[in-house]
Amino acid sequence: MATQTTASCTGSTLLQPISEIINLPVDQVNFVACQLFALLMAVWFRIYLHPSKTSPFIRHVVATLLGFYLALFCFGWYSLHFLVQSGLSYSVMIFASLEHMHKPMMVITQKITSMAFEIHDGLTKREAQLTPSQKYLAISRMPSLLEYLSYNCNFMGILAGPTCSYNDYMAFIEGTGYQPRHQENANGKENGKFKQTEPSPKNDVISKLCTCAISLGIYLSLYKLLPVDHSIDDDFVKSTPFYLQVIYLYLAMLALRPKYYFIWTLADAINNAAGFGFNGYNKDGSPRWDLISNLRILDIEFATSFKLFLDNWNIQTALWLKRVCYERCPINPTAATFLLSAMWHGVYPGYYLTFFTGIGMTMAARAVRHNIRPYFLVSDSYRRIYDVITWACTQVAISYTVVPFVLLTVGPSLKFYRSWYFCLHLLCLLVVLALPVQRRRQAKELQDNRQKDAAQDNQADHNSTDNNCNQKDKAT
Repeated sequence: MATQTTASCTGSTLLQPISEIINLPVDQVNFVACQLFALLMAVWFRIYLHPSKTSPFIRHVVATLLGFYLALFCFGWYSLHFLVQSGLSYSVMIFASLEHMHKPMMVITQKITSMAFEIHDGLTKREAQLTPSQKYLAISRMPSLLEYLSYNCNFMGILAGPTCSYNDYMAFIEGTGYQPRHQENANGKENGKFKQTEPSPKNDVISKLCTCAISLGIYLSLYKLLPVDHSIDDDFVKSTPFYLQVIYLYLAMLALRPKYYFIWTLADAINNAAGFGFNGYNKDGSPRWDLISNLRILDIEFATSFKLFLDNWNIQTALWLKRVCYERCPINPTAATFLLSAMWHGVYPGYYLTFFTGIGMTMAARAVRHNIRPYFLVSDSYRRIYDVITWACTQVAISYTVVPFVLLTVGPSLKFYRSWYFCLHLLCLLVVLALPVQRRRQAKELQDNRQKDAAQDNQADHNSTDNNCNQKDKAT
């Protein structure tokens, strides 16, 4: 078995003895080891290559070279993918026209497509055509090759991200990300007290590393005891009451999520340790280091709606999808966003089953919130009852939706849905058909029309008053 694992890994086999001792594939051991090495390098990078001591050129070079080294250690010759992908995409950005440069790269990677859209916004559009977030993200000049490689392949994010905007990354490299970010979020009192200091990420890094340790411990303890594929075992389905199948599925997904908590929180801690991720100050003056955080664990586990769960899960990917697809798609942006997310994740059919199911879940959740929620806002007790019910429904709906994402292939995924008689698919369809939901754009148009009518009525009243006054003056 060890030989097979080694053969399947194109990266370094230096840690193969550790892999055999702890009974984990060597590629996973390499990944964790490289992330821990990146954490140490991040601290060194922040202290010894601080912007006050080192030029942006040196910081770009070191960040890029360390990133390539980690990729080579983990993936071996497969790491050529990073170079080929980045090189081809940079060539497109250089030689394609500004009006069309963002279109050939929709399914490559988050950073590359984000940068393409940001350059397109910054160099081809007027400010009046951009939303406030697009204005902030817009890139006003073509990046150099070194800046481009540093942004895409730096050692802090090459293995696990998270994605970030190019402007935020450049502010980090050049050391200009503290005061503007602070002034944007803090009030006058805090600004006067803290604006001259450069905040330390130490407490946040330690807190996130503790979260990583707890998440890893929970995952290693539970994932073998509660495998998701057990939910499609024939004996389990036949002998287990349906309500217990529901509980098992929730627990199996609950045991699976800490793996992602570990990976994304460690990646966040690495960036913070290097000094990247500062996002202003809290009201008590403490620094916030969540600029590129990818999740909010408590908000995920206690989410009371499908939307709240998704808003707090893989946050930077959700922002990317919003910026490059949802805000720009003229027809059915929700469906287009889910489809793009499926394409970005890969070729497994389970991804598409999950995201197509997610479209129905999202539409049904909107319908319920729009039609049912107002009846529970009459008192605190009703509101708490509503929160408990929607929390349970959300957790079941999420678990049901992402089963194909875990099982990956068509056969097992459909077998699971058949064992549940496609009940939530049918329920979503009934809810969407039975409960009307006013589309956001229609609601906005209606609100605009009402405001316009009100303004016209006010103007008519004003004109009528003026006419009456004139008539009185003439009579006098």
